[in-house]
Amino acid sequence: MRFWEALGIQRGVTAVIGSGGKTSLLHALAAELPGRVVLCTTTRMFPSALCPTLLDPGAKDLPAGTDWVICAGSPAENGKIGPCAALPIGALAALADYVLVEADGARGLPLKAHAPWEPVVPPEANRVVCVVGAAGFGQPIEKAVHRPELWRAADTSPSSAAEMLLREGGWDIIYVNQCDDPARYQQARELAAGLAGRPVCAGSLRRGEIQCL
Repeated sequence: MRFWEALGIQRGVTAVIGSGGKTSLLHALAAELPGRVVLCTTTRMFPSALCPTLLDPGAKDLPAGTDWVICAGSPAENGKIGPCAALPIGALAALADYVLVEADGARGLPLKAHAPWEPVVPPEANRVVCVVGAAGFGQPIEKAVHRPELWRAADTSPSSAAEMLLREGGWDIIYVNQCDDPARYQQARELAAGLAGRPVCAGSLRRGEIQCL
C-alpha cells in the first residue's frame, strides 16, 4: 500500500503535524503523488534535500510542465525556511495539484504536547495527518516529549499517547512511525485501541512501510 492511499491524501492542501517523522512523511508523499507538488511550512522546516527549494518565489518562478516537486519558503534562522511570503498557502494551492504543509515542530523528538498556538494548520487544509513516533513509547517524558510540561498523562505508554491525542484533537488520521519491529507494531495497535475507532496507520518511513490498523 502506498502512503498517499493509506492516509487518504486528496488534491489540495494536506497539513502534517505531530512528531517523529513529519518531514520524512512529506518526502514520501511527494515521491508518490502525481502532478505538481509543493512542500512548504507554516512554521519552520529545513529545505528539502530531495527537490529544489525556491526562496520567496512568485507564480512565474514555479516550474513549467505538469509533473514536478518543489519546496517553497522564505529564509529563516539556523538554515531553515519559514512560510512562503510571496505565495501564501491559498495561492500555492491554486498553482499546484498538491500542497503538503509541515504545520508543526517537535525538535526531533518522537512525541509532542501542543501549546495553545500549535499546530499552525492552514484553513485551506482538507486533511490533517498527525505523526507519532513509536520510539517514544515507554521512554521518560522529559526525554521523549517536546514540551514535556504540557504532557498531561502519567507516562508515555501507547494508551497515554492515545489519551493526549484525543484530548488535543485537530487531526483526521494518525500515522505511527518508527515501527521497525513487531513490538513497535503491537504498541501502535495499543494506541489505536485507545482512539475510539479513529483511523490509524502504522509503519516505518525508513523502511517505506505503512498499513492501516
